[in-house]
Amino acid sequence: MHAMNYRITLPADYDMKIIRHRVATRGHLLDDFPGLGQKAYLIRERGVAGSPVNQYAPFYLWNTPQGMNSFLWGPGFQGLVDDFGRPVVEHWTGLGFARGPAVAAAPRAAVRRAQPLPPGEEPAAVIERELARLPELAARPGVHSVAVVVDPRHWELVRFSLHQDDPEPDTGGDADEDGGVGVERYEVLHLSRPGLDAIETGRQW
Repeated sequence: MHAMNYRITLPADYDMKIIRHRVATRGHLLDDFPGLGQKAYLIRERGVAGSPVNQYAPFYLWNTPQGMNSFLWGPGFQGLVDDFGRPVVEHWTGLGFARGPAVAAAPRAAVRRAQPLPPGEEPAAVIERELARLPELAARPGVHSVAVVVDPRHWELVRFSLHQDDPEPDTGGDADEDGGVGVERYEVLHLSRPGLDAIETGRQW
């Protein structure tokens, strides 16, 4: 499993109906994309639910690197580059994945929780603690799925979760925000899930 995310921050007065229309008319194009586990089309709007920015931020889980490569170097991503410029594409190695009780429902909310791994802390210990929580977090009511991924270049651990409805703050890990953990909440406009059933569950090694 490979995770990928780009966050396009838009002007404060940007009409987010443009993004909503974009997803409504184009989101289905990846509903059967080879190698894709799932793609969540995410937005957050300035002044809504505490968001300081307007942002379009699709988050992908890939089953194969070939699928990810064919998207990045194909016409779909180039269309986004043509419209918004070339974004920074963050990507992570998969550590764990779990489906929740609401996996069959269309998720309407997402939480991205990014945690830096402190230089003095053993990376494996941090990862083991996060993976130990994965089954309990995924089993909560309304959870669609939870993925745990890591970037070993910047030593960042990310937990990405999808929810049937907007979750309670502690579901996304917001209680840890003051410890250097960044939590971002998004609205899900569409979910392409051609290979969701094929995403390996549990520990990824």
